[in-house]
Amino acid sequence: MRTRATRLAWLLATLVALPSPCWAADVIGLGTVSSSSTNETASGTIIGRVTVIDGRTVWFPRSAQKVRLTGIDTCELPQWAFDPRRYGKGSILKPVPCGPLAKAWLKRTVGGSPVTCTARAVDSDGAYVGICSARGHDLAVEMLRIGWARVNFASPPGYVTWQNHAMAARYGMWTTYVLDMDEWRARAVDRTLQRQPIADFNLLAERRREISPPFSDARNRPVQSDR
Repeated sequence: MRTRATRLAWLLATLVALPSPCWAADVIGLGTVSSSSTNETASGTIIGRVTVIDGRTVWFPRSAQKVRLTGIDTCELPQWAFDPRRYGKGSILKPVPCGPLAKAWLKRTVGGSPVTCTARAVDSDGAYVGICSARGHDLAVEMLRIGWARVNFASPPGYVTWQNHAMAARYGMWTTYVLDMDEWRARAVDRTLQRQPIADFNLLAERRREISPPFSDARNRPVQSDR
């Protein structure tokens, strides 16, 4: 007959031998992927609750995985856009925090629901790039539909249609003056959250590209245009 100490030791040994639980946010079927090069092939699914980093990036805390939404781009958190409607006779336009607003909309879209991401590639910073959905809705489409994102070169079929609808309705950033995100990243020296609107106002005055209507100073068109 086993003593109490023997039974306790047997129970502890049994518990240690049991397999570890698989949390809801663990990576499922996602093999080891190197992040040494941009757009390296990856495949797999990540499921779980997320923290929203910015308007196009989510973080799975359980598995410590960062996923960037494929096919879209959004304002960076320190980036400013400007309302073209002037107030009074002043020359300064009303600043619009397009980066925080994009993040806020993505947070609202996700809510407290689990997110499912299908990884397709790995970005230069090691983040996975893929299609993510919550409650059956493609998160990138939701960002495009409301006008807080634009398509990029890798956008899936149909994304441009949603962007065109938002542009025609003047939703989100499409009712502002906003610098192309790639140009902003290349030229913005101060990228802290304390960045002042005047810095982006000056960049807009010297812009090389434009993506957002309605620019009223058509006589001073940029070198390149997306339309």
